[in-house]
Amino acid sequence: MAGSLTRSDLIDTLETMLEGQLRAVRGLRAGPKPRRRRADGSRSNIQVVIDILSAAGQPLHVNEILLRARRDHGAELKRESIVSALTKKVIDGNTFRRTGRNVFALIGKED
Repeated sequence: MAGSLTRSDLIDTLETMLEGQLRAVRGLRAGPKPRRRRADGSRSNIQVVIDILSAAGQPLHVNEILLRARRDHGAELKRESIVSALTKKVIDGNTFRRTGRNVFALIGKED
C-alpha cells in the first residue's frame, strides 16, 4: 500500500458512504418516480419499431424497419442504436424476438 489511511481519509470515506445511503433511504420514502412523458408528444424509437412491426405483421430486417420509420413516421433512426436496443430486448425476452440475422419480430405475432 502506498501509504497508511489517515483519520481524515477514513472520516471522508465514511461521510461519502453515509450520504449515499441517506439518499437511497430518502428515495425509498418518496416512492417510485413517475414515468416521464416526452414534452413534445413524440414516440420513443422502440415504440416506433413496435408500431412498424405490428403493422407489418411479419418479421422485418433492420434496413426495412429504418426505411419504414423514415417513410411512415418521419423518424431518422440510427441503425446501430436500433439493433443494440432490439438485441437487448431480445435477450430480456421482452417484446421482440430475432428470426434471422438483423431480422426482428414482435413476440406473440405469427410469422
